[in-house]
Amino acid sequence: MLRAALPLLGLPLAGAGATEEPTQEPGSPGEPPPGLALFRWQWHEVEAPYLVALWILVASLAKIVFHLSRKVTSLVPESCLLILLGLVLGGIVLAVAKKAEYQLEPGTFFLFLLPPIVLDSGYFMPSRLFFDNLGAILTYAVVGTLWNAFTTGAALWGLQQAGLVAPRVQAGLLDFLLFGSLISAVDPVAVLAVFEEVHVNETLFIIVFGESLLNDAVTVVLYKVCNSFVEMGSANVQATDYLKGVASLFVVSLGGAAVGLVFAFLLALTTRFTKRVRIIEPLLVFLLAYAAYLTAEMASLSAILAVTMCGLGCKKYVEANISHKSRTAVKYTMKTLASCAETIIFMLLGISAVDSSKWAWDSGLVLGTLFFILFFRALGVVLQTWVLNQFRLVPLDKIDQVVMSYGGLRGAVAFALVILLDRTKIPAKDYFVATTIVVVFFTVIVQGLTIKPLVKWLKVKRSEHHKPTLNQELHEHTFDHILAAVEDVVGHHGYHYWRDRWEQFDKKYLSQLLMRRSAYRIRDQIWDVYYRLNIRDAISFVDQGGHVLSSTGLTLPSMPSRNSVAETSVTNLLRESGSGACLDLQVIDTVRSGRDREDAVMHHLLCGGLYKPRYRYKASCSRHFISEDAQERQDKEVFQQNMKRRLESFKSTKHNICFTKSKPRPRKAGRKKKDGMANTEATNGKPPRDLGFQDTAAVILTVESEEEEDSDSSETEKEDDEGIIFVARATSEVLQEGKVSGLNCGTDCAP
Repeated sequence: MLRAALPLLGLPLAGAGATEEPTQEPGSPGEPPPGLALFRWQWHEVEAPYLVALWILVASLAKIVFHLSRKVTSLVPESCLLILLGLVLGGIVLAVAKKAEYQLEPGTFFLFLLPPIVLDSGYFMPSRLFFDNLGAILTYAVVGTLWNAFTTGAALWGLQQAGLVAPRVQAGLLDFLLFGSLISAVDPVAVLAVFEEVHVNETLFIIVFGESLLNDAVTVVLYKVCNSFVEMGSANVQATDYLKGVASLFVVSLGGAAVGLVFAFLLALTTRFTKRVRIIEPLLVFLLAYAAYLTAEMASLSAILAVTMCGLGCKKYVEANISHKSRTAVKYTMKTLASCAETIIFMLLGISAVDSSKWAWDSGLVLGTLFFILFFRALGVVLQTWVLNQFRLVPLDKIDQVVMSYGGLRGAVAFALVILLDRTKIPAKDYFVATTIVVVFFTVIVQGLTIKPLVKWLKVKRSEHHKPTLNQELHEHTFDHILAAVEDVVGHHGYHYWRDRWEQFDKKYLSQLLMRRSAYRIRDQIWDVYYRLNIRDAISFVDQGGHVLSSTGLTLPSMPSRNSVAETSVTNLLRESGSGACLDLQVIDTVRSGRDREDAVMHHLLCGGLYKPRYRYKASCSRHFISEDAQERQDKEVFQQNMKRRLESFKSTKHNICFTKSKPRPRKAGRKKKDGMANTEATNGKPPRDLGFQDTAAVILTVESEEEEDSDSSETEKEDDEGIIFVARATSEVLQEGKVSGLNCGTDCAP
């Protein structure tokens, strides 16, 4: 397999020249064989893989060197530096070897370098933002690409007819339309490399980047149709061929999307059953996504669209099924592969430009192409945006249109397509190659260098690098439901109506089919946030009182059930089931920022609004044997016992409350007394005080001793099941009772 892939990498096969020379005998028949060699140089056996590893190492070291100086990387995009490095390395190789080697081959680019970049972009693409702007993205990707291709090709043909292109450029109208189809598409690799460093706002980025991903289907169809028409000859093209070309646009685009969704379904369904084999979860993600790309490429469909839809469709279900460690492995492995592939692409672009045997220069064609792609790109964006703003709730202003027009970058996709042209069918291929190299270098280097100052000068809204708070997410979901309800009431089936229908269908069928049950129960965001807040409270409480239990003991499986979430809820362990008062550890802790204050307020809201689960597991402690599934409950019981002992010590030392061992107070009597006090307050017209997080008065806690549990076994089991019980009272009542208890203790302890 490796030997079959090496020619695609532009590297010679190991020992390729050895078969042409006759093998030499080690000696004459009468001589003995040579002795054992202590050292043998076998370069030809490891030449190809060694060179591949060496180029990857050089690219990685180059990235390290570039980022040593923040001034350089802040002014010059990394893609520009890599292209310049490729030019230098290509010149060195050409001077030493007297020929150009190690160039970017189309097979290498499409089969090995492009899939990791597109998979990373599709998998981590914000799906909500993508589908909110899907209409604008499709408009720019389909209509815009068709506009740029036909206008650029027709304008270049008119330039030739006017005599501004040299007569040696032998190309007709179909040839120029073919060249326009490959040079007009926005490149996803170049857009991703430049726009991620500019940090424009999310809407602008998703429109330009989504256009670069989805225009692949249009580019592939136009390229193949025009190439077929050139091979057939303009005289042999019939009307049915044009109809087939239009139909192929839908087949290639919809077929590629269907292939991606099928593999996304298979990937999500497969990860549902990997609970006992977590180690293969990252492998399945990469394997099935790459299989989707190869399947679409094999069927002559849009492979970029296939892997993009595969990443978009499977992430929600895959992230819910796989473990936290697998999610981390997938994230960093995917980012590493995409960054490595992007680095190699730009470096090989610079190396490929050194080979002057593949291109021929014509100033009229080069300058005309640069002018037409910029002019028709800007004109198309303005016309399409004017139409889209008639239907958009938030219109795109003129500044956004300037950035979108200037951000139409070309890259390695156009270079690989122009290299695939047949010189025998298209005599002007060398001129097209030279023009494509100049266009790629101009858009990546010149526009990449100037787009950041342009964005600053125009004061374009930048992206915000913070996650939305829980309050923002709740309000966003609330507005979504309100808008869907309004559309349903007025009878208008708009975007919010169909999204609400899709969410209901997903919740009723897809999530239950593609998610394991524990993951489906806990996938609600409010439960997830509630769970994380409780864990943070527990860790902060332990840090304040001492390291009773390490933070690793508080970590839970990646997808626990709702019962396990409620079981580990510190707030539920610290509140009494019968009282309305709830003690939260964040009341004691100092609020350090507005984000923490808002989370604390929302935490109290959830504590009062979420219901307590009906069923709880009773933890059992055994110091001889701890099963794997009981380890989690074992840690929680130890945590409860430690907290109970520490709070008893806190009560006896801080509030001068002593426990009598000789005369334990019955639990039922104490509870009746509390109920009597509550009834007395109610009859006097004073409702029982409900302590909230806004109260700033001191709250003194009374904790019942362990000896009181021996009075009633059933009550003991119930209390062990519920955890620690806190009773919140008014300060004056507890101080008065403490004085009485202190007097009783003094009389009992007197000699």
